[in-house]
Amino acid sequence: MDSNVNRYEQDAELFKALGHPVRLCILRGLIDTRGCNVSHIQECLELPQSTVSQHLQKLKAAGLIEGHRSGTEITYTVVNPKVIAIISLLYIEEE
Repeated sequence: MDSNVNRYEQDAELFKALGHPVRLCILRGLIDTRGCNVSHIQECLELPQSTVSQHLQKLKAAGLIEGHRSGTEITYTVVNPKVIAIISLLYIEEE
């Protein structure tokens, strides 16, 4: 068994970021659509824009997503390959 707990800290942080149903839904939607903006996410989830923005900020701070600006619109995409693999495994039966 590997006793170096420090090497697992980054993965533990990743799972903390994944530990909310809205964030899981956002990540799955971003993977399925290959990226979208806050308005689209808000409409799909039927949540206030401020709530969606807070979840996006947590995902961005964890390094799971990135936003690319085009004019006034920011399109978010999943950039962490581990997250893509985890989400794919979690929802493989639903495809």
